[in-house]
Amino acid sequence: LLLLAATATRAGDVRQEEAVRALAQRLLGPRAAAVSLSVDPAMAAGGPDIYRLWSPPDAAVAVAVTGSSGVAAATGLYRYLRDFCGCHLSWSGAQLRLPDPLPRLQAEIRAAAPGRYRYYQNVCAQSYSFVWWDWARWEREIDWMALSGINLAPAFAGQEAVWQRVYRNLGLNQSEIDKYFTGPAFLAWNRMGNLRRWAGPLPPTWHLKQLYLQYRIVERMRSLGMTTVLPAFAGHVPQGILRVFPRVNATRLGRWSHFDCTYSCIYLLDPEDPMFQVIGTLFLKELIKEFGTDHVYSADTFNEMTPLSSDPAYLSRVSNAVFSSMTGADPKALWLMQGWLFQHQPDFWQPAQVRALLHGVPLGRMIVLDLFAESKPVYQWTESFYGQPFIWCMLHNFGGNHGLFGTVEAINHGPFAARRFPNSTMVGTGLVPEGIEQNDMVYELMNELGWRQEPLDLPSWVSRYAERRYGAPNAAAASAWRLLLRSVYNCTGVCVNHNRSPLVRRPSLRMDTELWYNASDVYEAWRLLLSAGAELGSSPTFLYDLVDVTRQAAQQLVSDYYLSIRQAFQSHALPELLTAGGVLVYDLLPELDSLLSSHGLFLLGRWLESARAVASSDREAEQYELNARNQVTLWGPSGNILDYANKQLGGLVLDYYAVRWSLFVSVLVESLNSGRPFHQDRFNQAVFQVERGFIYNKKRYPAVPAGDTMEISRKMFLKYYP
Repeated sequence: LLLLAATATRAGDVRQEEAVRALAQRLLGPRAAAVSLSVDPAMAAGGPDIYRLWSPPDAAVAVAVTGSSGVAAATGLYRYLRDFCGCHLSWSGAQLRLPDPLPRLQAEIRAAAPGRYRYYQNVCAQSYSFVWWDWARWEREIDWMALSGINLAPAFAGQEAVWQRVYRNLGLNQSEIDKYFTGPAFLAWNRMGNLRRWAGPLPPTWHLKQLYLQYRIVERMRSLGMTTVLPAFAGHVPQGILRVFPRVNATRLGRWSHFDCTYSCIYLLDPEDPMFQVIGTLFLKELIKEFGTDHVYSADTFNEMTPLSSDPAYLSRVSNAVFSSMTGADPKALWLMQGWLFQHQPDFWQPAQVRALLHGVPLGRMIVLDLFAESKPVYQWTESFYGQPFIWCMLHNFGGNHGLFGTVEAINHGPFAARRFPNSTMVGTGLVPEGIEQNDMVYELMNELGWRQEPLDLPSWVSRYAERRYGAPNAAAASAWRLLLRSVYNCTGVCVNHNRSPLVRRPSLRMDTELWYNASDVYEAWRLLLSAGAELGSSPTFLYDLVDVTRQAAQQLVSDYYLSIRQAFQSHALPELLTAGGVLVYDLLPELDSLLSSHGLFLLGRWLESARAVASSDREAEQYELNARNQVTLWGPSGNILDYANKQLGGLVLDYYAVRWSLFVSVLVESLNSGRPFHQDRFNQAVFQVERGFIYNKKRYPAVPAGDTMEISRKMFLKYYP
């Protein structure tokens, strides 16, 4: 573990101090003058981050914050804003109404992180959430990361530009490269060797813009004292490598997910082939020359892919080859690896196979992300990853789906239990959602736990959360949050937050309507939030939550109407079928769409226009928009991973989900009228044309909200509250 110290932040104290002061200025404007911020690495004495807060006698400064790094100082600043000024910052908005004057502290506060790392980002989020971001959006995210205490994170933008340079130097031609890279919205799975070509190629301007972004991302992250994680070579190569080096030993991997070999079945180099080291080291040297390094690298050779052999010796050779290609370019390299594969394919990854893969790398030179630790921790059955350091991660979200969800008890106790595990090699906590900008509360809680030595009292924590988030105490809002905490946010056992509501799935007669919570708690939270509207209606974060809770209630109602539709069809009750189907298709779904369209963060147009904004020509704009539309619907040419990345957005509900439901109800009515049975296969063929039609409908969706959120929610409540 001593080698972990090698990744300690590199930016000089002065640079980090300047960066954290600039952050405070962006956040607080002129009020930042009343806060003194400094960085003193000696505080941590080589150990985990520390910050201290106190109020100096000097009246001009209300509070002084010193951190052992820029991140630690930023975390201390947010602690002061949160606990003493009643402020809040999240993806959905900021509540920064500062008291005047700023409160002074009665006594000094010191806090030490219990582990070295607070990690953030999932490789999939690069595609599900970050893909169309500009620098302004990245800057906001990096500010949020620093204030949240994140000190270890990937910087993956621009890597395809470097790969293209390497492939051209090796002798591949442009068409061979174009047949390898996917389109922007699917690059995460190209990087992990799952997918090639789909929705590509990448235009030259894409590479230029991503390089420009990456320079700014790594500079800002490092200036705040974060350790950046760069991509490394995992062994996957374009087919063109076999033309240029005909004697190379490469094997074609199997199909990934529901894709055939047209778009998957990527080549994997044999670990003992000399080209493995040549390509891996060449890429990393080029990358380091371009962006510098903090000596931590990410590579995933077998993400959701079965290795060619279960022989432990083979698996050790693979991990050793990957690590050697890193040290060939950087002798201080540390490998950060996702531990998803171990719980995703437990039949293959038995203890002998796991140990072999992990022990192909010297102990302490690999950090494993225990990616789904809140539900399926791997450290418990691998003797703490057989001695390799690991980070206890909360995955929480799949596909960037909307839907209220959390496993608050698991995250409130899991990290502490992992630290107490016999011979624990845990070195920190992590947030690794596949998509962000959802369920702010869960992430605020997890970030706070990353700095705590013991669990929180959750009901009192969530009451304070509501007050900070809305900027005023309100009994109804606090009660609503306590109801949500005990219901949607308290899934226990093995919980997979993948929205399977009939609302966002292709209709059939065998849909899942099971809930892990009491639906009446959400309806009651909806009533309570609406009752708080007169007092809190001017708060942007309140309006966001009102949309989100109303949306959740509507999602529950869709399931109820679906069950009525199914019951009516199976009982041959045509009037009841027409009534339930009519309400769903002609009222509930249009009302939900108008609710979502009333808020800027729930607009399909925002997602599509951000894709078009990256383009440098009309042709690129069309390609990027098709990427964006396909990802949230068909996910592949023929619905290969249909609705995996479903979203509830104004425009998408009306023109995609509602049109599917309309067709489904029509087909059921026709079946009862004609006496012919309903065939799911035939319906799937017909509805696929509807789904595909949405992707190519050329309609421009508004990126600006319309309508009064409170009014629409109240109208829906009066009609639908059970």
